[in-house]
Amino acid sequence: MVKVALLVRLEAKPGKESAVAKFLESALPLANQETTTPVWFALRLGPSTFGIFDAFADDAGRKAHLAGPIAAALMANASELLAKAPQIEQVDLLAVKLAK
Repeated sequence: MVKVALLVRLEAKPGKESAVAKFLESALPLANQETTTPVWFALRLGPSTFGIFDAFADDAGRKAHLAGPIAAALMANASELLAKAPQIEQVDLLAVKLAK
């Protein structure tokens, strides 16, 4: 069961909205390879606002994800794609429903 999560908000630079969307779409195969990341969503919240929500069984899984390839690629491309640094919130999950 997932108990902790990350909620990440991303603001694309003007003209980089499509590039941010493509970057997030391209991260799905990496997320699928992470055994400690059972839940991963890439979101479009508005015309230039994007997000990532992912959940983990424990803090060790969350830390592994933050040290993994998606986070590394995001930080490597942040200055080119994003208007400001990603807003990363570590959250505790109070209730979860996942379909089986």
